[in-house]
Amino acid sequence: MIKRNLLLLALLLGCGQVFAQFSDSTHYYLKYASTGSMNHTNNGRAYLLNNALGFKISKRKVALNANAAYIYGQQNSDLTNNDFSAALDLNLYRDSSRLYYWGLASYDKSYSLKINNRFQGGAGLAYDVLNKPNAQLNISDGILFENSDLVLHDTVPDVYQTFRNSLRLQYKFTVANIVVLEGRHFLQNSLSLGSDYIIKSNTALSVKLRSWLSITAAMTYNKLNRTNRENLLMNYGLTVEKYF
Repeated sequence: MIKRNLLLLALLLGCGQVFAQFSDSTHYYLKYASTGSMNHTNNGRAYLLNNALGFKISKRKVALNANAAYIYGQQNSDLTNNDFSAALDLNLYRDSSRLYYWGLASYDKSYSLKINNRFQGGAGLAYDVLNKPNAQLNISDGILFENSDLVLHDTVPDVYQTFRNSLRLQYKFTVANIVVLEGRHFLQNSLSLGSDYIIKSNTALSVKLRSWLSITAAMTYNKLNRTNRENLLMNYGLTVEKYF
């Protein structure tokens, strides 16, 4: 099952590369952010490292976004985070319309949230509330199929499948081409069990030092109600980005 899900992600990425190969108006965007924190005292030590990579291929009617993140943390030699996530989303735009279609495939593995493996895939509609060079605000909704392998109460295995409604709020605001505030927030409710929900939230505030280099403060919050686990990460570091 895991191999099949990873193969699906690879095929989707391959499709995006095909779109780019035959379009003269194709644009690319690459972003890498490395943030973290460290605390070392006489009584103990703790550190956290958060690496995130994003890549986008876009043209007039199609955009493909690929994102991956890895978080590792320890406190007094005890493992706190060993979390990996990867996602691909494909946007299909219509002429002169703020409404468009999207498709999503994602994979997660998280020590802190007790996720052995989780695959999600689905589609829906999105709407651009704002779409200006310095202000973008977008809301989307759709249905996802999920296949999960979780751990309940630290030891009880939980392998199951469900359909979820996925509501997303996404924004990016730029002030004077220097300060950038951006975020992606998800609420995903199971259609079969009301108490089964997922919250994903990522917010970043960056100050540009160069056109390609920024200082970034980031906050990440995740909650998985089925395992009764959550994490909140606040750290700072550098972001490198390039348009080509």
